[in-house]
Amino acid sequence: MISTYSIVACDLEAREWGIAVQSKFLAVGAAVPAAEPEVGAVATQAWANLAYRPDGLSLLREGYSADDVVRRLVGADEGREHRQLGVVDAHGRAATYTGSECHDWAGGRTGPGWAAQGNILVSAATVDALADTFEGSADRPLAERLLACLAAAEAAGGDRRGRQSAALLVVRKDGGYGGTSDVAADLRVDDHSQPIEELARIYRLHDLLFGETPDEDWLDVDDALAAELRERLAGLGFAGELSDALTAWAGTENLEERVRGADRVDPVVLEQLRAR
Repeated sequence: MISTYSIVACDLEAREWGIAVQSKFLAVGAAVPAAEPEVGAVATQAWANLAYRPDGLSLLREGYSADDVVRRLVGADEGREHRQLGVVDAHGRAATYTGSECHDWAGGRTGPGWAAQGNILVSAATVDALADTFEGSADRPLAERLLACLAAAEAAGGDRRGRQSAALLVVRKDGGYGGTSDVAADLRVDDHSQPIEELARIYRLHDLLFGETPDEDWLDVDDALAAELRERLAGLGFAGELSDALTAWAGTENLEERVRGADRVDPVVLEQLRAR
């Protein structure tokens, strides 16, 4: 029984879809979430039917709305009364379902671009916190909003059995490493006494290494900064042409996604180099 609370959501402006989930269940990220860019996102929980993930995405890919996907999945499932499901489609329409046999407290809420649900919760306040936090954070990136939702839900009572694992999945077309993947973030804490805090810590590392600084915030490399970069890189064993040395150092630090030659420098890269 995946006693869980989750939020399935999208940011249509950023063209991102994602899920955040926490549970008193080992490795919840391996069971609950599924998402595909420009298609939608699905969370299956309670006595989870893992086939809801590929089948739900297949229906979304065919153009069915979130409501229609839920109806089709649970309508064909004899175990429907033990299931819980959240869906957001390509247009931001959302649906949630809670079977009558899910353990109290169990239920869900939906709004434009999001579906929040949970089972074996302390109270409805957990789902309300997911919903209210998402609605109140529209100015933030989707991943950060989803993480904030988990933290607020836990503070509101969370899963009445406790906590064990948490996960964050965000997808965007070509939004993954090197532009060769659609997975912008797939982060999991499988077994931890404070899984939400640990997930937030891992996300900060992920953002450091793979986040994007707006072009207008990059720094022009003038003569003085170029000299500093050469000196610092040489001190770390990376001499030679500045662009080559910077790229080589960034590769060893897993910062290669933040380097584009040496005419301009990402301030995050500069901060990390100075810290070394």
